[in-house]
Amino acid sequence: MEQFSSMDMKAILHSKRANMFYIEYCRVIQKDGRVLYLTEEKKENLYYNIPIANTTVLLLGTGTSVTQAAMRMLSQAGVLVGFCGGKGTPLYMATEVEWLTSQSEYRPTEYLHGWLRFWFDDEKRLSAAKTFQQARIEYIESTWKRDKDLKNEGFIHGDSSIEGALTTFRKRTAYATKTTDLLLTEAQLTKTLYKFAANCVCIEDFKRKHQSTDKANDFLNHGNYLAYGIAASTLWVLGIPHGFAVLHGKTRRGALVFDVADLIKDAIVLPWAFVCAKEDATEQEFRQQILQKFTDHKAMDFMFNTVKNIALQDYSSKKIEGKNL
Repeated sequence: MEQFSSMDMKAILHSKRANMFYIEYCRVIQKDGRVLYLTEEKKENLYYNIPIANTTVLLLGTGTSVTQAAMRMLSQAGVLVGFCGGKGTPLYMATEVEWLTSQSEYRPTEYLHGWLRFWFDDEKRLSAAKTFQQARIEYIESTWKRDKDLKNEGFIHGDSSIEGALTTFRKRTAYATKTTDLLLTEAQLTKTLYKFAANCVCIEDFKRKHQSTDKANDFLNHGNYLAYGIAASTLWVLGIPHGFAVLHGKTRRGALVFDVADLIKDAIVLPWAFVCAKEDATEQEFRQQILQKFTDHKAMDFMFNTVKNIALQDYSSKKIEGKNL
């Protein structure tokens, strides 16, 4: 089989790629110009292909190893590789997913330049954080309006409690004068959405616990880390370092990943975590459901468009040195 060049494997834009994989208890290797994962079942070695040219994120869970040759091919294809604990979430909640990003000197710089133009200005950074929050609400509304499966489960955008919560969120976001105001408003909205989701699926006395004790919390943790994966990939492709957060802690190295992931978590991960918990779904079934919904609602496209617009918001319509940017 002929070897692929790195240029051959960049034909599919990251925002259009269809696959995100989580694997555990296997070896990731390169064989005959392909990246495979090797498992042992009933004392037999079984090989499965990973379509790296159409893959965005590869999460390596418990009991995995990867060869240098496989990492070279994953890097050439621009696949973001993450090491995590079992089930796609950390073994200990203080431990974050560690991302290995491909090294390329040909990623765009315009978005980084745009980000830095506003990031060091407190007022502009607050404005960017508000834009993130407004985009987040718009995505919830558009997703819940269009998703027939969610409507069948009782997640109806026109519900009075949801309408009231979103209206309050908008007002408080618009009048916020500091980041802590936005974080408090966000926490109140999320609490309302948890209560609404729990009522929809008849789960009583739900409490959000990151060290999960039930399926709903397990699925929320799992789905959030899938969202972190495509958020990290979005930022890597655009060339924006993960430390330049606008809302979450600016001293955390990966805080911007959390900002970007929040764009889609409430709209997709939150409701389906509760629905799948009610149906007693397996982790694999939940993961497949979430990834399908990411595709159906173009979650990664939405992340790309939002981040790009924010990065260019200060000067996209201005002229600099006689040139339109």
